[in-house]
Amino acid sequence: MTAKAHLLIVDDDANTLASLARAFRLAGYEATVCDDASKALELAITQRFDLILSDVVMPQKDGLTLLEDLKRNEVAAPVVMISGQATVEMAVRATRAGAIDFLEKPLSTEKLLLTVENALRLTRLESENRQLRQRVGKHEIVWKSAAMGELLRQIERVGASETRVAILGETGTGKELVARTLHERSPRRMGPFVTLNCAAVPAELIESELFGHEKGAFTGAGARHMGKFEQARGGTLLLDEIGDMPLTMQSKLLRVLEEGEIERVGGERPVAVDARVLVATHRNLEELVKAGTFRQDLYHRVYVFPMRVPPLRERREDISVLVEHFGRQLAEQNGWKRKEFAAEALAALEIYSWPGNVRELRNVVERVLLLTASERVDAAAIHAALPEMTMAGGTSMAAAVGTLAARVDAFERQVLVEELRRNHHHMSNTARALGLERSHLYKKCQQLGIDPGELRKTENKP
Repeated sequence: MTAKAHLLIVDDDANTLASLARAFRLAGYEATVCDDASKALELAITQRFDLILSDVVMPQKDGLTLLEDLKRNEVAAPVVMISGQATVEMAVRATRAGAIDFLEKPLSTEKLLLTVENALRLTRLESENRQLRQRVGKHEIVWKSAAMGELLRQIERVGASETRVAILGETGTGKELVARTLHERSPRRMGPFVTLNCAAVPAELIESELFGHEKGAFTGAGARHMGKFEQARGGTLLLDEIGDMPLTMQSKLLRVLEEGEIERVGGERPVAVDARVLVATHRNLEELVKAGTFRQDLYHRVYVFPMRVPPLRERREDISVLVEHFGRQLAEQNGWKRKEFAAEALAALEIYSWPGNVRELRNVVERVLLLTASERVDAAAIHAALPEMTMAGGTSMAAAVGTLAARVDAFERQVLVEELRRNHHHMSNTARALGLERSHLYKKCQQLGIDPGELRKTENKP
């Protein structure tokens, strides 16, 4: 269900405020009234309004000054000006200051409602266009493995809620992409998606980055700065690498999550915020809590629904489709001719351990496309791009012998034996861990000369 648009009506005449508020509420809007421009500015800074309707002629501070103050304080809501003493000069000044429309009193209720409806529609269209531009060229989740299929099912289940999700996974697995997909599946999809990498911001600046600061709050603060929480109003805020957030900042973040308000650095009043907060980390938060470097109460606030992004070595079935995706993407971005990856080239990529995960794979694909002169990428090109290739389990490819097929078989045999041991030789659990049907696992073991029963007996011998 779409939320009601929230309007702020500013006028020094009580009767006008009452009649306008009643008309808007009957039309299905939420209306807040204010009879003083200075108070209206404070409301607009601390609360979120979808549109501001202001009279021009008011005592102490007029509407045009209010309009200029709103823009100076980066209030994003569109403003419609009204006046019973309108002049061409006044209308021009209002338009130059950023007013979206200018209406003369006495007001026609029908015309006023139409103006507000059009202004809100225009604002929504501009927001949608910004979101669409942001999405152009963005990565999509590319997969065919059972592990990623399960992850996407989790995203579908949780995306439409306001549940806080902790996205866990090694560096380069695509945690931010998962967060973006959660945002796209949520009712906040037309709002902004904002990220802050907690590990990349110096400890002394992270509070300002998150909460913003007022002009003059510290040396170099020449203007008011809107923090990530305010930038994410109506949308989603991803706190990436939250395990690296300083302890002092963790307590302040906890208060914001509990109260829904921030205080800008150097500010004197709280500011209401409205953003769904997601967190991501490659670190073990439970271990950090035990070590005393991550607050337990914050852990319970952000660790509501943990979502693990599997490393690439656990989703090798996805390598071929990812290579196709990256190859097409890089060709389009750089104006390159598309190249085909031979079966033996893909097999060579599937043997590699991928410590840098999907991010490393994309870099390798780009490197290979640059190094290969022909229209077909072969295994030799892969070896040239990865001279120190290492198979999963730590075995160096240089140490492997025999044909490529023999090396692939050796690698698969090693993976199956290790996974059988890890699952105490339980075939169903092993098949589930590898994303295989149980019958397929039996067939693979037979092809590779692995006898699970004999393996169990051998390992159980004293």
